[in-house]
Amino acid sequence: MKIYSLTCTRSPDLPETTTNLLEYFDRCNIESKILTGQKSIFDAYDTGIDDLNADIDDIIILCHDDIEILTDPKVFTQLLKESLSKSNTGFVGIAGTRVFTESGVWWDSAQWKAGSHSGYVHHGKDIHSMKETHFGPISKVVVMDGVFLAATKRTLRSIQLSKPQAFEGDCDFYDIFYTFQTNLKGKNNYTLPIHIRHESVGELAGRDSWHKNREAFCRMMTKHLPARS
Repeated sequence: MKIYSLTCTRSPDLPETTTNLLEYFDRCNIESKILTGQKSIFDAYDTGIDDLNADIDDIIILCHDDIEILTDPKVFTQLLKESLSKSNTGFVGIAGTRVFTESGVWWDSAQWKAGSHSGYVHHGKDIHSMKETHFGPISKVVVMDGVFLAATKRTLRSIQLSKPQAFEGDCDFYDIFYTFQTNLKGKNNYTLPIHIRHESVGELAGRDSWHKNREAFCRMMTKHLPARS
């Protein structure tokens, strides 16, 4: 079981964080591919998978370009292989929720207060200024945030990766759309104890396309919501 990674970036001139991420993957013996100039993250992942020399049961990481993985490389690869070697595992990631409501917002504040969320992310421009956002205990979840996701090629090819016709923009809600599909197929999604620093705080909910895609997603999945892990 080999591990590959796909990362979308807007600029061919890679920033230091992205370069360091690729160096980390190299230390893990992970073959990396950077995708630039794509019309949407949906299409980038859909076509990028086939450009990799991955076997059907190999692992493919889908992650942002502005992250730093702080977990020891050996521990990191071991966690991925152990969790994704199980046939009933869908996606693994670092943050998500065990209770997914009709709002379509995985980080819903009411569910956060109720203890429904799982995982953690470190936010900040560097390791000295970063602060941890702790969502809840590591566990099985319904959907996950797209800052870091991993699944086998078999799983990725069992779901729709291309952008739904009702979606707008180039990236909003791909993570929820992907991870909820595996949940509906009876697969188990899990958060893992992987430490990642994310330079962005993830405040994308102000974009029109985010709201429109959330509404479109909820219309598509209305009969399946709410959902519990």
